[in-house]
Amino acid sequence: MLETANGSQNTFEDDVIDGLSQVQKTIPCRWLYDERGSELFEEITVLPEYYPTRTETGILSQYAVEIADHVGPHATVVEYGAGASVKTRILIDALEEVSTYIPVDISAEFLQTSAASLQKDYPNLDIEPVVADFLSTVDLPEKSAEGARVGFFPGSTIGNLESSEITGFMQRAREDLGAGAQFVLGADLKKDPNILIPAYDDSAGITSEFNLNLLRRINGELDANFDVASFNHEARWNDHDARIEMHLVSERDQSVEISGKTFDFRQGETVHTENSRKFEIDVLKKLIGQCGWQMADSWVDEDSLFSVLLFKAI
Repeated sequence: MLETANGSQNTFEDDVIDGLSQVQKTIPCRWLYDERGSELFEEITVLPEYYPTRTETGILSQYAVEIADHVGPHATVVEYGAGASVKTRILIDALEEVSTYIPVDISAEFLQTSAASLQKDYPNLDIEPVVADFLSTVDLPEKSAEGARVGFFPGSTIGNLESSEITGFMQRAREDLGAGAQFVLGADLKKDPNILIPAYDDSAGITSEFNLNLLRRINGELDANFDVASFNHEARWNDHDARIEMHLVSERDQSVEISGKTFDFRQGETVHTENSRKFEIDVLKKLIGQCGWQMADSWVDEDSLFSVLLFKAI
């Protein structure tokens, strides 16, 4: 059964109109992930330049038994921004008698496909997908009697969020998951921009297509007339904020109509579509520690590219 929890978030149209009305045009990154966007992101995760997925997968595989020892038996795993649930399989295989798996994702079609695929491989696992934006309140299915609820937030998706969004999300997760909860978090670490920029602007152009797909989505869903060919994808390193920024750059002066409104673009003007922050573990530990969580353990790959952190509710 596919459950929907809409919360109070703005609609796609609201966010597009409001974001493109700002001095720095911007659209929240969650709207990158329609069905096509989600498919493209899964292609990105296996690109040679994109180190986060394979590095995090390696950490989870190496330390899965240690994570399972912390979590204990009969856990309910709640994955935020579930996607294809590839890393979830590592966690489920390591945990003892998982009670329920609850994937939460904004893309209903992609979530349904992923859940169905996982169900084939784990026919005895109770899987209860929830369609929701995890930045809003998520109505989780009723808690089972056995085991703790464990939040799972891999992929350094937390890097897409501002500090206020991180604390808001982690506070809500603490409330939703309840007493005795634990939280397994993947976080990308600060490193040389010469490693970072190719990871977000690959030679095959998949990340470019992923970013530009947002304009195609606006055209298709909001009766807009973006000339997609007149925009380019660009990845930038913002040293001050320790983040990669994704932008769509207008190649010329142009006007675009969206839902009956007109938006002007100057040559070189950008739409800021995503941030991917890179962290120091101590900074993230302190930030999340404000939200009712205490870091219980952490694991890092041998090149210090990526980290997996385990928090417990306090």
